[in-house]
Amino acid sequence: MKVAIINYNAGNVQSVLFAMDRLPGIDATLTDDHELIRTADKVIFPGVGEANSTMKHLRQKGLDDLIRSLTQPVLGICLGMQLLCDYSEENDTECLGIIPQHVRLFQPGNGEKVPHMGWNSLDLQPGTWLSPELDGQYTYFVHSYYVEKGPYTAATTNYCQPFTSVLRKDNFYATQFHPEKSGKVGEQILKDFLAQ
Repeated sequence: MKVAIINYNAGNVQSVLFAMDRLPGIDATLTDDHELIRTADKVIFPGVGEANSTMKHLRQKGLDDLIRSLTQPVLGICLGMQLLCDYSEENDTECLGIIPQHVRLFQPGNGEKVPHMGWNSLDLQPGTWLSPELDGQYTYFVHSYYVEKGPYTAATTNYCQPFTSVLRKDNFYATQFHPEKSGKVGEQILKDFLAQ
């Protein structure tokens, strides 16, 4: 199976590539080549960075329109998930507009610290694309902004308030946490995505 990992100067691309290399039968390529991305069986849109400068980079490379046009399963990770949405409060950023939800800055109310960093649990929603045994399992988060709950929420996590930790709309899937840094649970989530 050919997997294209979109290369756009994001911070966690090597760990995603290593995670793919650990899975049997996966031929993963880190690339910004439009044809390689368009013809891959699956696409991963990773991200560690800042929304506004990342969107500018995607536009400069024409990757924004390319991502919108993809028809195979696409997995957004962390910032990649947030950029699939309409809008981010991070530097007042218009995002890709694939998922009609907004990205908000955490507002701590009970002494929580921002960013939300560390392990936290998943509350799977009915009909999610994830394996049922992942309900209540812990994954690794590092983020200051979150996607609101909405009709495309596939799982939630609680920090400051319940927020969307997994999304799905049509062929676009996304996780706020880092499956590539989440041990066996993260490996199962990647396998669930690759099985779509």
